[in-house]
This record gives sequence, C-alpha cells and structure tokens, in this order.
Amino acid sequence: MSDAHNTPKSIVRMTAVLDSIALVCRVLTGVSLVVLTVIFGWLVFGRYVLNATPTWVEQVALLLVMLIAFVGAAVGVHEHTHLSVTMLRTAVPKRIRTIFVLITDLAMGGFGALMLWYGAQLTLFKWGSLIPLIDVPEGLRSLPLTVGGALILLFSIGHLIRLFLGLDERLDSIE
Repeated sequence: MSDAHNTPKSIVRMTAVLDSIALVCRVLTGVSLVVLTVIFGWLVFGRYVLNATPTWVEQVALLLVMLIAFVGAAVGVHEHTHLSVTMLRTAVPKRIRTIFVLITDLAMGGFGALMLWYGAQLTLFKWGSLIPLIDVPEGLRSLPLTVGGALILLFSIGHLIRLFLGLDERLDSIE
C-alpha cells in the first residue's frame, strides 16, 4: 500500500472527489431503494385493500430500478465490488496481475464510454415522448444508463491514473 505522506496532493484530491461522488450515488440509490419499497407497499395496499390499483407505481418503479442498477453499478466499479472474476488475476505473478488489472480498467472505461455515448443518444431520441401515466419524458428511462456510463468511465480513469502512478491499492493487484 502507498504511504499517504508520499501521495501527491492532486491524487489525494482526485480520490476525495471520486469518493464524494460515489457517496452521493450510494445515498441516491439507497433512497431510491427505500422509495421503491414504499411505493410497492402502496401498490399492494391499493390493489388488495382499497381495490383501487395505483397504476403510476409500476412506471415509477421502472425508473427507480434503472437508477439503482446503473448508478449502483458505477459505485461498484469505484469500490471494486462490481461483478468480476479475480481468481485468475490473483493466481498469477504480480507483474502479470498488474497487466490484467490494466486490461480490466481499460475494458471497464471503454464499456462506460459506450454506455455514455449510446445512452445519451437514446435519451435524446426518446426525450420528446412521454411515459404513460406519469407524463414525464421517456428519455428519463435511459438517463441512468447515460449517467452510469459517465460514472464508470470517470471511476475507471481514476483507477488508471492511480495504477500508472504506482498508487493502486486494490488487494488483487498489489501483494
């Protein structure tokens, strides 16, 4: 692990900014999960107790699921908790492991860039039509894809910068 006293201030600031962004995303996805639970409770109550199904719940739930999935995935990339198979990386010598980590970060950054690019195109394309029952732009469905892609790209760039400076502290890339 790197010595905090030898870490350049710009890297410390970059890490703090990325950590703050990830914290905001975690709070946003956590609140979204709570709201999702509450509105589905309302859906069940309305359907079976009041015999009046609130039809808007399903459309809002789809928006929240997209937010939770894509923004949550970006946080997973930042915190190294995303779905990955590290068995091969941990079984090889450190030099090869670093190459695998580099390839992984480049692939994740490329994937985030594609999500950002195509998500933005889809968001702009669908922005003119409205989601039935809740009358908000249809582009909101793909906006989390766009934002998640931007965040994955941003977090991957942060990992790459630390890796190139020898400040990468991931347990599977440093012995």
